[in-house]
Amino acid sequence: MTYRSLHPSDPSFVGGHRLLARLGEGGMGVVYLGRTESGALAAVKVIQAGYAHDEAFRARFRREANAARRVDSPWVVKVTGADPAAEQPWLATAFEPGPSLADAVGRHGPLPVRTVRLLGKMLARALAAVHDAGLVHRDVKPGNILLAADGPRLIDFGIARSLDDTAITSADLVVGTPGFLSPEQATAHGGRLGPASDVFSLGCVLAYAATGRPPFGGGAVDALLYRTVHDSPDLDGVDEEVEAVLLRCLAKDPADRPTAAELDAALVEDGSPGTAEWLPADVVRMVAERSAAMLALPDIEATLAEAPPRPAPSRRRFLAVASGGAAVLAAGGGAAAWAALRHSGGTGKKQATAPGWALGVQADLSGAGRAAGQAQEQGARLAVDEFNARRDKPFTLELKTSDDAGLADRAAAAAQRLVDDPDVLAVLGSSTDETTQAALPVYDTALLPLISMSAGQNLYQNIRSFVRGRPLHGTVAMKLAFHLEATSAASPVGVLLDRTAGDVSWQTVQMVNFIVRQYRDATHPRVVPAGTADFGPVLEDMRDAGIKAFVYAGPLEGAIRAAKGLAGFDGPKYAAEPALDPRFAAEESAAGWTVVAGAIGPGAAQVRSFAQAFRKRYGRPPGFWAAEGYDAANLLIRQLTATKGRRPARKALVAPLKKATYQGITRNFTFDPKLLQLSTPASFVHQVRDGAFHYLGPAPDKAPQPKGK
Repeated sequence: MTYRSLHPSDPSFVGGHRLLARLGEGGMGVVYLGRTESGALAAVKVIQAGYAHDEAFRARFRREANAARRVDSPWVVKVTGADPAAEQPWLATAFEPGPSLADAVGRHGPLPVRTVRLLGKMLARALAAVHDAGLVHRDVKPGNILLAADGPRLIDFGIARSLDDTAITSADLVVGTPGFLSPEQATAHGGRLGPASDVFSLGCVLAYAATGRPPFGGGAVDALLYRTVHDSPDLDGVDEEVEAVLLRCLAKDPADRPTAAELDAALVEDGSPGTAEWLPADVVRMVAERSAAMLALPDIEATLAEAPPRPAPSRRRFLAVASGGAAVLAAGGGAAAWAALRHSGGTGKKQATAPGWALGVQADLSGAGRAAGQAQEQGARLAVDEFNARRDKPFTLELKTSDDAGLADRAAAAAQRLVDDPDVLAVLGSSTDETTQAALPVYDTALLPLISMSAGQNLYQNIRSFVRGRPLHGTVAMKLAFHLEATSAASPVGVLLDRTAGDVSWQTVQMVNFIVRQYRDATHPRVVPAGTADFGPVLEDMRDAGIKAFVYAGPLEGAIRAAKGLAGFDGPKYAAEPALDPRFAAEESAAGWTVVAGAIGPGAAQVRSFAQAFRKRYGRPPGFWAAEGYDAANLLIRQLTATKGRRPARKALVAPLKKATYQGITRNFTFDPKLLQLSTPASFVHQVRDGAFHYLGPAPDKAPQPKGK
């Protein structure tokens, strides 16, 4: 078993479980290895806060957690606890150290016929128990099946769905793992999913176990989905009797498939599980190896001074190092402790000069996104220059920069450079989601206040020193949908999710799909795999479906391809925030496209004075995100001046920053201390005209009135 170390931002305790390591991470949250006070091990899934603050999600999570507890089968990993009402909902299951079916087949090849039959019987009984509890698993795949000496275990209810759920947030979106999902999943008919869908997926799993390959092949996701819906499965090499059973499971029509109980009866095999004899010898050795790894579980630090708080779970680990009656608090190891001693003069060496006052900017200053990063830095520098020009200034302020080139693997080092500079008291940055996420643990360990104006992904949890000065991507997408509904009656709306942009695209499409359907309008959602260079087939499909409007969620390069591919389409066309770039506006085919983003337009009336000062300082008009950089720097400057000339410790600025209220030129800054984000988010509408973006104004804050449909 491979364990990954906890991040500095990870909690120490969740629901009475002492967290030992990370087991995995996905779109819904993080799975930890935990230990209860009694010593029992558990896999603890902690849900992302983006879902936690959705009451509809909480209600569904509560129903599913309750249903999952009722699943009674030795072949389903047991749910041992859950708290849907926690600040971040969590679900704990018994921990099984065995390898996954995917690992076993990938390492040792196809399984013997007898093993496949026994595997099918046990998993059929597992699904029968799941279905009897009122659930549909929806992601039965080799990676979600663990092998133990006494039989398999079906795991991961991460995307399970109650049979009576309305599925409003996932209707018409592909949910599951391509290659192991049913035709009704492949065609995104989420509302039609029932137990028969799981049986189809189990048929795919057993075909994989018997042959070492998925029955509908591999390759691009679109091709996989097409073959799942239209082609016959590849069962070459499967035992004749097993093949006949699998063909029934893999029927395109759900009504033609056996139930889980019927599948159990159809897979005839002498003997029963209960000993390792059900597995071939090489896989038994693999199970033994993984079980032996249990002896090397990560230890709980002997110097840990923290006890699990009651009733609320701990959010951080602290190491108290006592020396001469004083204590140095370090939350990240020797380097952080050394830096804290050095900054405080605790090494006993006299510093050559008194520390100065400085703000830091971490941004992409030289990479592909340097236009936005440089704009933020220039906006912040203008704010610092204006402050230093004041006659009544209580101190002189510097601006120090650290370039991460927009690369996540350089972000932590860029953050450390600012952390190691004793002059830097607070930081603006970084300019992308990926670099901000990578840098956050460094800033949090040092308790160096950080405000981000352009990173809007909801991945920053249990971070004490961070606030987000812009709306989440999901909030921006909601306002995009509000604007679409307020200005157009076009339906259906084509919605294209480009997986190249990861969770940002998914969040955008989910929100647009949900909002549009609330107005009884139809959507026609489609997905393209990451790295897709030719949008032609999927755009042609959308046009053939009669779409009247279009929304693209993906990176800048994909937005340009979508604009070219939809040349001549005269319906409303929207792109998500990454398209807010002069390179998109410069494309002739982008004319008329609308982009809703967290950045205000440089031509907005409320930033006119700033734009004039910027032009005077730099000899050109400001770009997108410059005004946001100016606002962030002024907010931090105000926090520094509130100390009345007494140089504050970094950590002393954290709490006041989270409580700050500040009227900037781009927005009103009031932060929710629990969510680490704006209480008063604002998004802005931009449209491409004559090769440039024209600012249309703020996006609607509220849903428009129904259109009388």
